[in-house]
Amino acid sequence: MAAPAEDSAPEARKLPSGRVARTARVGGLAAGQGVRWVGMRAANRMRTPERAAAAEQERTAALVGELVEQLGRMRGAAMKVGQIISMVELDGLPEDQQAELQRKLATLRDGIPPVPFARLEKLLVRELGGPLSSVFSEFDERAFAAASIGQVHRARGLDGADLVVKVQYPGVAEAVETDLRNAMLLVPLLGRLAPGLDVKALGAELSERIGEELDYELEAQNQRRIERLMRGHPLIHVPRVHTALSTRRVLVSDYVDGRRFEAVRQAPEPERDRYGEIVFRFFFGLLYRDRIALGDPHPGNYLLRPDGRVSFLDFGLLRDIDPARVRAEAAIALAVRAKDATSLKAGLIAGGYLPEDRADAVDASFALRLMRRATKWYAAPGHRRFGEVTDDRGRDRQRPDAAKRDAFKSQVNQFTVPPDSVLIRRMHGVVAIVLQNLRAGADWGAIAAEYLHGDPPATALGRQETEFLARRR
Repeated sequence: MAAPAEDSAPEARKLPSGRVARTARVGGLAAGQGVRWVGMRAANRMRTPERAAAAEQERTAALVGELVEQLGRMRGAAMKVGQIISMVELDGLPEDQQAELQRKLATLRDGIPPVPFARLEKLLVRELGGPLSSVFSEFDERAFAAASIGQVHRARGLDGADLVVKVQYPGVAEAVETDLRNAMLLVPLLGRLAPGLDVKALGAELSERIGEELDYELEAQNQRRIERLMRGHPLIHVPRVHTALSTRRVLVSDYVDGRRFEAVRQAPEPERDRYGEIVFRFFFGLLYRDRIALGDPHPGNYLLRPDGRVSFLDFGLLRDIDPARVRAEAAIALAVRAKDATSLKAGLIAGGYLPEDRADAVDASFALRLMRRATKWYAAPGHRRFGEVTDDRGRDRQRPDAAKRDAFKSQVNQFTVPPDSVLIRRMHGVVAIVLQNLRAGADWGAIAAEYLHGDPPATALGRQETEFLARRR
């Protein structure tokens, strides 16, 4: 969750909640951008290949900018769709354009203004079954964190416990059905950004995950489950949920004191490295050891505690992963590590990333180059410090000509993202962004191999975790 400004921004007072207003926003976005895209394509017939490519890049940038603006105003499911789109990979865009798309859509996670407390109090009283004084001895009406579907307040329980209370925005749950239906209006736009995607299957996955995220009782179950898994962990902490005080739209858990991400970013290198490794171990360990994908590894959702452990928050976006999917991801990573193009292509087909009826259009060596660029940071061993420039040979490299760009896009557009791997891809992408922002260094491939391939611990922190896991069993 993002820390809000002290005063509510004007947008927080006029969030569109009615079906007509929300549909008008998304419908206007889809129609307007569709017309502009068709116009651009028509004009490109009269342009040189270089100018046509530049025009398409400009149009994509404008599309993403409007997605950010409109979806960001709506919160709720529409905003969640934008957040998840930000992690879509293998979309055929140039690398710099893909990075810009992710950067802009990722802003939907940040800088969210809180809703005035007067709008939340009635919901709290209704959900808790009485006035706040009957449940809390103190309640701070000023929000200290805000996100797409709710915001967080500090409180003190009648027993003196320090608590945090996450409250869902009024009207958000009612707007979700409309949002999810409206999201299908974006299909033509997504088809232009990522032609290989099975957008209908992706839409069904988004509907299920977002619907679950609105149920704070389900999130409380998720949090309790992971708190039990991590209880006593030497590196990781998950706060306890207060089940008796939590409802479908209110989630109460222990308050955690700790340094936020921006403070850790300013810490000395060894501290940043340790913090980055713990973040990596938490998300990769849950996925490849416990088969739980957490889809929101945003740095606003964890804190560095005084005892050195990292406390993780927010468990609304979660998916249990089938063992076959974990094996498929491990096989792909192993082929990337071995630089085995034939095995990699077979793994991509078996894992659903490359449909069999499109496979002949993709050269195995091309697939290897593509996947090494995307996954080498965790699939292959070797020390890497994020943010460190190690090779500047590409600075003066000429832009590929139109024919090469078309050939590249033709192959990339054969790939898709299986719905059951959407949260996996999102987790990988956001963790990489976090490590980049930390400028963290480690042999990420060796650490990942502990979870992917059962390799022995690669670091001192890995040995501590191994000892904990032995006791957990």
